[in-house]
Amino acid sequence: MTPPFVQIDGVAMRYGGVEGTLALRQASLDVADGEFVAVVGPSGCGKSTLMRLVTGLWPPTEGTVIVDGREVDGPLSIAGMAFQNPTLLPWRNILDNVMLPLEVVQPHRRLLRAQRGMYERKARDLLKLVGLEGFEAKFPWQLSGGMQQRASLCRTLVHDPRLLMLDEPFGALDVFTREDLWDVMQAVWLAKKPTVILVTHDLKEAVYLADRVLIMSSRPGRIIAERRVPYPRPRRLEQTYEAAFQAIVHELRDQIAEARRGEATDVR
Repeated sequence: MTPPFVQIDGVAMRYGGVEGTLALRQASLDVADGEFVAVVGPSGCGKSTLMRLVTGLWPPTEGTVIVDGREVDGPLSIAGMAFQNPTLLPWRNILDNVMLPLEVVQPHRRLLRAQRGMYERKARDLLKLVGLEGFEAKFPWQLSGGMQQRASLCRTLVHDPRLLMLDEPFGALDVFTREDLWDVMQAVWLAKKPTVILVTHDLKEAVYLADRVLIMSSRPGRIIAERRVPYPRPRRLEQTYEAAFQAIVHELRDQIAEARRGEATDVR
């Protein structure tokens, strides 16, 4: 049996010392190599904390985090992260913004000078994939918010991360732009097949994009249930209006409402 690519076992996270806030308690989850998982739950349940533990930005107070067979003890070079705000550097054009991780992450940093042409082609191919061909020389302030988020996604992918961590990446966008980017994200996943963990408050987004949706309890957070999504890919936005799709969304909403009351039951 193939071991999980991401394995979290009995993790706790407390901020501010022994008397501080307990954000996570006995949190455990497994994610297979190449799987797309969404994490949902009440506000403040520790979803973003979970992401920071997986990527090695913070060490857990208790428990273990294993990625690709190794216990995480520092920032992971095989991970890429995208956040709600694109955080592009305003003094760099879009192509240079996308290539920024190549200047930091090994072995690309060592190879960049000698193989710059190859890396530029890779960055341009990614921009083309997300619909930004022809915008390479523009600066972030010349692009809409949705276009900036597309560029940010390319920057996350340019060093070929095996693990992609998405923290509310579309949350600040209007509904039409958000849905466009769902299809962009689906196309990227189908083309690259990274392991993806998406944190989102949007249950429709979670069901549309993920293989499984994991539900967290109220703080201190832990995984209390999961829901497998039965739809093959590629998925179509029209499916989100179908009764069966909406039933899954309502099922998840009911589960989160129970989590808020501390009365969660398993979703099968």
